[in-house]
Amino acid sequence: MVTKDLKKLSSPVFPFTAIVGQEEMKLALQLNVIDPKIGGVMIMGDRGTGKSTTIRAIADLLPEIEVVKNDPFNSHKSDLDLMGNEVKTAIQNGEKVETEFIKIPMVDLPLGATEDRVCGTIDIEKALTEGVKAFEPGLLAKANRGLLYVDEVNLLDDHLVDILLDSAASGWNTVEREGISIRHPARFVLVGSGNPEEGELRPQLLDRFGMHAEIRTVKDPILRVKVVEERTSFDQTPMVWLENYETQQQELRDRIVDAQKLLPNVQIDYDLRVKISQVCSQLDVDGLRGDIVTNRAAKAHAAYNGQEKVTVKDIERIITLCLRHRLRKDPLESIDSGDKVSKVFKEIFEIED
Repeated sequence: MVTKDLKKLSSPVFPFTAIVGQEEMKLALQLNVIDPKIGGVMIMGDRGTGKSTTIRAIADLLPEIEVVKNDPFNSHKSDLDLMGNEVKTAIQNGEKVETEFIKIPMVDLPLGATEDRVCGTIDIEKALTEGVKAFEPGLLAKANRGLLYVDEVNLLDDHLVDILLDSAASGWNTVEREGISIRHPARFVLVGSGNPEEGELRPQLLDRFGMHAEIRTVKDPILRVKVVEERTSFDQTPMVWLENYETQQQELRDRIVDAQKLLPNVQIDYDLRVKISQVCSQLDVDGLRGDIVTNRAAKAHAAYNGQEKVTVKDIERIITLCLRHRLRKDPLESIDSGDKVSKVFKEIFEIED
């Protein structure tokens, strides 16, 4: 009862299904939630285009997860890869662990965060005097099984971005201090956002984000009026708004959960995999990340649509999101990188405009 009252007191979040436009960003976020192994999403766009609102809305939309009670890592009760060492030891010793349901963790990384705040620290004094590994968990521990959002990621220290991307890719965070080593699960969906006017992210860091969504300010005056009216209406009567969108929110929530269950059974034909690699090769994409991410995202898109087999339409929908940021930038070229990906895709898959 107390929990329900607290939920009512928490500040209302704008519903994900009420967000107008920005389809590319919404799709990229949903696919990363279905399969976190895609590797996160980088969202670049103008100021005031709803980046932060959309990211908070997807976290609020997702169903609650079951975690081990009073555990700093949001440990899973049976999956060893999502479990802290203490919980693992307790289960191996046959102890019963108590669980509770919590909302998906949504961690905001502040720009001024230090490495210790992000990764966690080891209490050296306690280790020397009492002989115990006293670990103070950081933001990566809090983000396990949730979302980690970095606004203005292009202004963050490169070293910290590297740490975040390493953890997002491996699902683990290792802290080494004074000969003491602690390792804990840190599997999260990494979402970065930034304004291109404030500088680009280095190409080697950009390449490690699974997807890259570009969003533009809405130009259509009628759509702009609709956005303003909806936001004003939500600010005045948030609870009425949330009730009006509850059915749509629940439908999308169920669709995402069904897609997560279906994902392990989704297949992609060999000839489609070859064509994806042909596209990457023709675009001169460095490394094999582009091929891997495109395959994963195509499977997630098929699962999202309730299919067990990937089609050309699935690949067409996601390939630009997966490859546009991996192309080498030629300052003399006027064509947009997204259009270039689309053009090569149509050539290789023999699709006519």
